[in-house]
Amino acid sequence: MSIHRRNFLLTTGAAAAAALTANRMPAWAAAPRRASDVVLLGPDKIRLSRLAAGLGTIGGSVQRQLGLDGVADHLHAAFDQGVTFWDTADSYRTHPHVKQALTRVPREKVAIMTKTSARTAEQMRAALDRFRQEMGTDYIDILLLHALTNPAWPEERAGAMEVLSEAKQKGIVRTLGCSCHSVPALETAAKTPWVSVVLARINPAGAKMDDQPSVVVPVLRKIKAAGKGLIGMKILGEGGLRDRVDECLRYALSLDCVDCFTIGAANREELADLVKRIPAASQMAAAA
Repeated sequence: MSIHRRNFLLTTGAAAAAALTANRMPAWAAAPRRASDVVLLGPDKIRLSRLAAGLGTIGGSVQRQLGLDGVADHLHAAFDQGVTFWDTADSYRTHPHVKQALTRVPREKVAIMTKTSARTAEQMRAALDRFRQEMGTDYIDILLLHALTNPAWPEERAGAMEVLSEAKQKGIVRTLGCSCHSVPALETAAKTPWVSVVLARINPAGAKMDDQPSVVVPVLRKIKAAGKGLIGMKILGEGGLRDRVDECLRYALSLDCVDCFTIGAANREELADLVKRIPAASQMAAAA
């Protein structure tokens, strides 16, 4: 065999091997994932960052300690680092803090998620008007029914769901879904067409979760297979897993059913640390 022929075979063989390896490698493993990565969430393709700046740690009490301007500074710092997904709720009492932050950040550059405990149509109409006034916005990107536990929640919240569907048609809300706090409620979310986005508790230790990961993850995969967007929460077990941050981030980033996740950093320094850790955690997840 000639040297030229041998070199040709070696070169083409190496190229084929590389192509085969690339085909086997998950698309997300090719480069580190970042907090600022753009995610198009759910069937309505809501544009947001992989990491959300959460304002609900211990019912929002941790973030409210920063004060109105302090939370606005926190959200502004998040925006400067590419974290364009802000997570609040009526029960967190941080809508006014979002409004303050929006005086510094263009509204169209961020995705705002809030949550409601409204059950009836009347309650939901009043809540929609109040939420928009409190946050200083004409529309809400993601609005979730909050903290569902009963698997029969579509019957319990039928009035609120009807009003939210009308609001979506009018452009007042861009996408709809639920935040679940039990496995039966998650199972219902997976098979409910009304739901476009689900917020679910997930971490490797089962801390502040609905059940152990081995029970919860298969349900999350059902939700994802149904074409819904899935946001992870309690990634650090509401602070109980702060000594396992890298492990928890690696776990969240390894899940094929989780599109993005929210973490309630206590301050700008904690947020910056999370942003810094996520790329390395994603590479560790890819290598596992």
